[in-house]
Amino acid sequence: MPPIPKAELHLHIEGTLEPELAFALAARNGVELPYASQDELRAAYSFADLQSFLDLYYALMAVLRTEDDFADLADAYLARAQAQGVRHAEIFFDPQAHTARGVEIGTVIEGLTRALDAAPSKYGISTRLIMCFLRDESAESALATFEAARPHLHRIAAVGLDSAEVGNPPSKFREVYALAREAGLKCVAHAGEEGPPAYVWEALDVLGVDRIDHGVRAMEDDALVARLVADQVPLTLCPLSNVRLRVIDRLADHPLRSMLDAGLLVTVNSDDPAYFGGYADDNFTAVRDALGLDAETLRILARNSFRAAFLDDETRELYLKEVDAHGQPAA
Repeated sequence: MPPIPKAELHLHIEGTLEPELAFALAARNGVELPYASQDELRAAYSFADLQSFLDLYYALMAVLRTEDDFADLADAYLARAQAQGVRHAEIFFDPQAHTARGVEIGTVIEGLTRALDAAPSKYGISTRLIMCFLRDESAESALATFEAARPHLHRIAAVGLDSAEVGNPPSKFREVYALAREAGLKCVAHAGEEGPPAYVWEALDVLGVDRIDHGVRAMEDDALVARLVADQVPLTLCPLSNVRLRVIDRLADHPLRSMLDAGLLVTVNSDDPAYFGGYADDNFTAVRDALGLDAETLRILARNSFRAAFLDDETRELYLKEVDAHGQPAA
């Protein structure tokens, strides 16, 4: 049986850079990687925490230089996503990580959108592009990035907030999120991964986000859970990421089931799949096995992914019908 249809809502395109493509782009661009082989690089994908991952993540971005590089990166992800049952993908990118290396923001966006524009016909996947701000950079840098992106906002559906969470509260980015909302963009933010529940409150009340990315630590605050349930604010969980970055010790300890039982609108995503051991359906399979989830629970998670997506109602209903039809005998 093919994988259940799903939307992927928490996916960093730079985190889909597999060792094979990293070495190919390094050769194309004359970049010397500090690893002798793909196997040696893959062996480096062992992380003590979020920061140890980010150090490697940013170092490997050196191979991304041209529009073609970004187009190839996105196309490689979309091919894998198709095989994983992804029908709609909302894709994060980190412009500051590229502009800091002298790559213009237009180069990044034009390269990515070249692949995304081809995705419906090539892979049967609809897409949205989400521009993230690096929270360990300054608020002024985020504002400058937003202004640099203004000529390209018609290609961008939302803004997000990622990178090192602890010590960088959402409220730091109040001003740039206000500009994004004025421009008609949706808003999301990483909160409650390594940071405390207070960061989730700030993302909701100060930034006015439509979705919380991660949010596993929201379970530490009963009032916050009640708020998230009442407003049906989506949470984009990334189970394999949580284990690889030591947010939780074992997948069997993941709060996904208790979050569903509490009435939270949770989704399952891959985050940085090249680094964390699996793409979208790999995460579905992993939580199924570790938590003993039945087929109906997986169907709920798939439905949640489309409910939480930035889709028009007609398209959403078409995707939900695909979920409901999955695994059913043909008429």
